[in-house]
Amino acid sequence: MPKKLLITEKPSVAMEFAKALKINTARKNGYLESEEWIITWCVGHLVTMSYPEKYDEALKQWRLNTLPFIPNEWKYEIIPAVENQFHIVEGLLQREDIIEIYNAGDSGREGEYIQRLVFMMAKPNPKAIMKRVWIDSQTEEEIVRGIKEARDLSEYDSLSASAYLRAKEDYLIGINFSRLLSIIYGRRVAKQANLERASISVGRVMSCVLGMIVEREREIRNFVKTKYYKVIGEFGEQESSFKAEWKMTEMSSQFQSPQLYNEAGFKKEEVAKDFISSLVGKEAKVAEVKKSKQKENAPLLFNLAEIQNECTKRFKIKPDETLEILQNLYEKKLVTYPRTDARVLSTAVAKEISKNLNGITKGFLDEEIQGYIKKMIEEKYSTNLLKTKYVNDSKITDHYAIIPTGQGYENYDKLPELQKQIYKIIVKRFLAIFYPTAEFNKVAVTITIENEAFNTSGKICVKQGYLEILKPKNVEKQKEEEENKEAIQDTQSNLDILNTLKKGQTIEVINFETKDSETSPPARYNSGSIILAMENAGKLIEEEELREQIKGAGIGTSATRAEIMKKLEKIKYIDINSKTQIITPTNYGEIIYDVIASAMKDLLNPKLTASWEKGLDMVAKREIEPNEFMRKIRKLY
Repeated sequence: MPKKLLITEKPSVAMEFAKALKINTARKNGYLESEEWIITWCVGHLVTMSYPEKYDEALKQWRLNTLPFIPNEWKYEIIPAVENQFHIVEGLLQREDIIEIYNAGDSGREGEYIQRLVFMMAKPNPKAIMKRVWIDSQTEEEIVRGIKEARDLSEYDSLSASAYLRAKEDYLIGINFSRLLSIIYGRRVAKQANLERASISVGRVMSCVLGMIVEREREIRNFVKTKYYKVIGEFGEQESSFKAEWKMTEMSSQFQSPQLYNEAGFKKEEVAKDFISSLVGKEAKVAEVKKSKQKENAPLLFNLAEIQNECTKRFKIKPDETLEILQNLYEKKLVTYPRTDARVLSTAVAKEISKNLNGITKGFLDEEIQGYIKKMIEEKYSTNLLKTKYVNDSKITDHYAIIPTGQGYENYDKLPELQKQIYKIIVKRFLAIFYPTAEFNKVAVTITIENEAFNTSGKICVKQGYLEILKPKNVEKQKEEEENKEAIQDTQSNLDILNTLKKGQTIEVINFETKDSETSPPARYNSGSIILAMENAGKLIEEEELREQIKGAGIGTSATRAEIMKKLEKIKYIDINSKTQIITPTNYGEIIYDVIASAMKDLLNPKLTASWEKGLDMVAKREIEPNEFMRKIRKLY
């Protein structure tokens, strides 16, 4: 009897597909089989690229005269540790009774690569029709839809080509440049690092990230704090006064003065005090009163980089730990596909979003979340997202943002506490987009004394809107305000005072004072903020034309960035503080950075790496041919 073969990336995913297809047969050695279906699995990568010595034994020795190494025909091999499973999959692919083969690997570039390597090595039954299953969650409904709507595998050939090219360029850079630098600089590095020998590891993304970390550290190390002095005026009446800060304008007596550190501060305290003396006894007037209402929308939904950064800040965990947790939530059917760069939903998903909301309402019995949903229902908040910033098909490549599926609650109670908390963060961010905007009243006032201007403003939230779910970004400030009710009252009273002012009125000057200020170095990256920096690395490019050309390109992908950080730490190029997640380069990492900077500085520049990532994306979108991209890679050598 003819059968259909479906291959997933790992056993646990295969079991979910088996449930969705109502396959209840006993598990055999590496697969499941029913009358209609056979389901088997990879265990991550089964096939890998061969090292140079597999092309020629002489290439095992690292010598300059064998570089660059660029194969004309690439060799691949089965990974010994998983050889048994490969042969099981191979045997199934070649069976004569197989009429359809479904690639149900992870729905992304790397998942495509894993399965295509297997197909390449295993030589499937040529009579079988090859299809691709592409899903956004592991709910039964989505799995069934994915199989039913599976497309011809050839429709994903450009994605596969992009995956092969990514692997080839990483291989060529890693093999050639690591060998080259190790041969030339290895002894020097070993001596500097106090080691017997040193092998210099270079990577397309890895070296660039090391550069970002070392350069930030040196910027901090070389930073010299500069003290400067602001001038503050206190105005009004003793019991209802407010403070305003002086700022230079073109009309000011201090315009372009060499005594100024910046437009709001003096280099020396005595000069600031002399300036104050020049103002004493002069009339102050209200020059301008600007009243405005401000509205603020809920932030966009989480993509992988954003949730990794959030979890590092909140829980002090590494990005790879966050990804592992998200993968588990995905496999437990609680959230959608986590390896995504998008922070918006597709139109198709937005039209069906009530299913997710209804699922949360019925299944997720958390008291706080149910309170938010109850308010949504009572206040009749709209669930139509179609004309909002949260829906944008043009900003989605492979997958939409990470949202709760509204399913999988039978698995929730068994989750560890941290996983429950992370799930709840995702739910809250999702619910917030249905809440109204937060509204603020703001008053900005300018006081003038002759030609000198003092500015102040007051702002207060008059309608919480989405902030009822998502507290302000400055969590510490929020805590402080909750603990000290006077702080809230002061904000209100200051706004009340400013609201009474009228343009043109004379106002009493109570006092002037100087306020010490100090310049601050940039903050070190933590393991979450570096992920965001990698995602937005295209913005670091200085040339405006190129920056615009590769707009939106980062270094690495959502699926690989956490692994890059893990590798940098493993090879001791960086340290990540386990309590704070702050990243610092090691002495060894800085030595390696200096070697790369002197020998091939372009590898440290986001420009090169981000432009390559953009090129791979263009291959995936069929905007350029794979051969054209490969020619550009070969030119480097």
